[in-house]
Amino acid sequence: MSSDELLNDKWLKKLDRQSQVILDRVVFNRKTFGEVFDRNTLLLLGKLISDGVIDQVDFPISTGKEANIFRGTTPERKYVAIKIYRTATMTFKHIASYIEGDPRFMYGYKNRREMIAEWARKEYKNLALLHQAKVRAPTPLKCIQNILVMSYIGDAQKSAPLLKDVDLRTPQAVFDEIMDFIEQMYKNQVVHGDLSAFNILMFRQKPYIIDVGQAVLLEHPASAEFLKRDIHNIVQHFKKYDIQASEKKLLERFLKKKT
Repeated sequence: MSSDELLNDKWLKKLDRQSQVILDRVVFNRKTFGEVFDRNTLLLLGKLISDGVIDQVDFPISTGKEANIFRGTTPERKYVAIKIYRTATMTFKHIASYIEGDPRFMYGYKNRREMIAEWARKEYKNLALLHQAKVRAPTPLKCIQNILVMSYIGDAQKSAPLLKDVDLRTPQAVFDEIMDFIEQMYKNQVVHGDLSAFNILMFRQKPYIIDVGQAVLLEHPASAEFLKRDIHNIVQHFKKYDIQASEKKLLERFLKKKT
């Protein structure tokens, strides 16, 4: 074995040892976790652990083709949400239309992994914008390549349910607050772009906006169409509560109050 091969073999063994240490911090089914995430993602989790951002990965909150979300625990025993974008299955076509045209992301990307890391950073920045706009949403805590750590919405037993799965006690109040959120985002130069009952959490009868990776600034050429779609999706969902609202008037209201 040559010296280069020997060094490479030692490096691979070191990576294997590091990966196992990380897997030891995974509380749920380790076999499933190891099958889903590649070595690079495991090592990134290791960095988050060594940096004291998280202490362990508890259990899956949601799984999807593009990202999986887990509940994690910090060294201070607080809960966080860990969103891990899947580098093997996330498609360029889906995210390119939201990144292209956004002035914050004008420098391009060389490959799939780089583009997904850019998408994760975009969600981190968008969450920060929502907090600036005083919109209820998870607090962004840390972003490293394809992993985003944010505050956890839920209790010790389970995460908060989606709006689509909740029978609201006060639907008019929730509808009004969501519309206020859309307005506040717009006044702060950002549009969600994919808002619906599938990406709003309900916790203690209060809505929380999630999945903001695709949110765009008003400078984006499609921002007006995205705003119309957001309004439409929410109005349609609340019709089951006999709440009637004019999409046209809501749009005019937001445009009029823009600062």
